[in-house]
Amino acid sequence: MTDTISLNTERLLLRPWKASDLEPFFRLNSDPHALRFYPATLDREQSDAIAQRSQSLIDEHGWGPWAVELKENGAFIGMVGLNRPTADLYFQPCVEVLWRLLPEYWGKGYATEAARACMDFGFDELGLEQIVAYTAQLNLPSQTVMQRLGMTEQAGTFDHPGVAAGHKLVPHVLYTLDRKDWPQSA
Repeated sequence: MTDTISLNTERLLLRPWKASDLEPFFRLNSDPHALRFYPATLDREQSDAIAQRSQSLIDEHGWGPWAVELKENGAFIGMVGLNRPTADLYFQPCVEVLWRLLPEYWGKGYATEAARACMDFGFDELGLEQIVAYTAQLNLPSQTVMQRLGMTEQAGTFDHPGVAAGHKLVPHVLYTLDRKDWPQSA
């Protein structure tokens, strides 16, 4: 077990998971609108398993997909972090930046703010050479966040191996950013 890291931004705290996060995280994962770019919503057991796996990664490495809360009131707003994908992806091995926020917190810049802090940490503290992000080709809101982070879309699409053949969400896009292209933290 390593030291657990929390990240602070102007408005957000990215921190280890708490038991009180499980209910709002399940609300997020069971919301068809929030997960419209995922193949299916999750039941409580599946949602809790993601939170538990995320915390296990944080316990093991000191970082991972963190729970995110608003500094102003401590409200849980979702999950943002760094992760080593387990799916059989052609661009493995890699570290991805990921986010999933409750819909009431969309459009406020929270995903970009939190992801930027994760990328600072990944490049400056972990010494990563590259960070990736990927999403369903139809997920334009997440692609907008990737672009705001300065990431570059790679040519073409790839079929995500975790999505059933023929599903409209099979085609995915890959964005990358190399350390040399990341602005140093001020």
